Amino acid sequence: MGEVFAGRYELVDPIGRGGVGAVWRAWDHRRRRYVAAKVLQQSDAHTLLRFVREQALRIEHPHVLAPASWAADDDKVLFTMDLVSGGSLAHVIGDYGPLPPRFVCLLLDQLLSGLSTVHAEGVVHRDIKPANILMEATGTGRPHLRLSDFGISMRKGEPRLTETNYVVGTPGYFAPEQMMGAEPDFPADLFAVGLVALYLLQGQKPDSKALIEYFAAHGTPSAPQGVPEPLWQVLAGLLQPDPHARFRTATGARKALTAAVEMLPEPGPDDERVEVFDQIGPLPAGFGPDGPATGPETPGNGPQTPAQAPNSTPPGPQSSQQPYAPQSPGQQPYAAPQGTPGQQQPYAPPASSMSETGSFHLAPPPAQVPHPAQPQAPSPLPAHAGPPYASDAAPDLAHAPTAAVPYGTAPTRAYTAQAPGTPQHTAPPVPQPLPVPARRPGPSPKVAVPVLIVALICFAVGIWALTQA
Repeated sequence: MGEVFAGRYELVDPIGRGGVGAVWRAWDHRRRRYVAAKVLQQSDAHTLLRFVREQALRIEHPHVLAPASWAADDDKVLFTMDLVSGGSLAHVIGDYGPLPPRFVCLLLDQLLSGLSTVHAEGVVHRDIKPANILMEATGTGRPHLRLSDFGISMRKGEPRLTETNYVVGTPGYFAPEQMMGAEPDFPADLFAVGLVALYLLQGQKPDSKALIEYFAAHGTPSAPQGVPEPLWQVLAGLLQPDPHARFRTATGARKALTAAVEMLPEPGPDDERVEVFDQIGPLPAGFGPDGPATGPETPGNGPQTPAQAPNSTPPGPQSSQQPYAPQSPGQQPYAAPQGTPGQQQPYAPPASSMSETGSFHLAPPPAQVPHPAQPQAPSPLPAHAGPPYASDAAPDLAHAPTAAVPYGTAPTRAYTAQAPGTPQHTAPPVPQPLPVPARRPGPSPKVAVPVLIVALICFAVGIWALTQA
């Protein structure tokens, strides 16, 4: 059977991995149901504080997946949430490619509905991307998405855990003001929502850098191929580089989307219906719908494979559908081209297996601090790619591992300055130090780590209480 955590949660099998922890399917012995459990992989103070902040978030909304409970056992901690088995939006794109506009509008409306509740709580998500938007396995029925992963979210006015001159999030989904070091705010989340919508309509990750440059230089471009004009007007309001020209609230964007949907053509009878499949797969041997099997192990009900450690890398979910081959760059002017035009591209397991979220160093202003290594100028844009904001972009980072990638070298270094005119003296010989008595060993990690966790929780509760005063 699986490892029992804190006497309550029995870890069944790994189903994903995020930036700070592995996600497991677990059986809750108290509530008698399966849940998703995120197990912390590192135990440094910075990661623990983020972990405490995420598990303290409580938002009740049908389109928000927030933590429900937490537990600690020796030097490991976890929190649990509802088990969502339909994978992420990246799985849906992997199965079908570009999605119908009306289907995208339905998903976008649910996302904005959940995000409006998150913002009403004063929380900025800061990491909206396809991998963090999960889907219930509804088959061909009405889709149901859940906004998840609040690991780097923060309430407005809360102390930041990121160092100065660093920005936290996922490359390719940063709003322009984030790259300039602005404080986290709601319009930055709405900019990421616009990029997610463009990704769903085109089946490829959009080139956000080229899109921003074109908006700044030429204003709002015309609608890309396959995007209806009414829907594009809403997306353009989400993608404005100037946050003051962007939609200010998720509720306002949702109202504009509702008006745009009324002008879209009705789906035809021959249009393919999008089906959201179960991406987690069957339970391993020894587990059933009502929990772990009881009684002694036999070849028929015992575990068939050796147990996997909670800190090991889980396998990515497998899709049973045919891989989607992206269209040629000329047909997708807003997307970053991948591969040779017309060539079938194999689909890699997406989203839930890895996370590329991390802290990234902001480049220092070149006018204030000279730097010997000058940044490379952007490469010229190809003529065949349509509008000038659709350049050949870097490979898709949707499933790259989390890492802190420096955008530039820090402009300062530690040094000690001597007062001018101070005479130089030869230091007198240093006497030999007296022997120091041996120090007593400190407490063991099994004692120190739980104490640290309790202290951090008290610290987080204190900060929350101060903000509520």
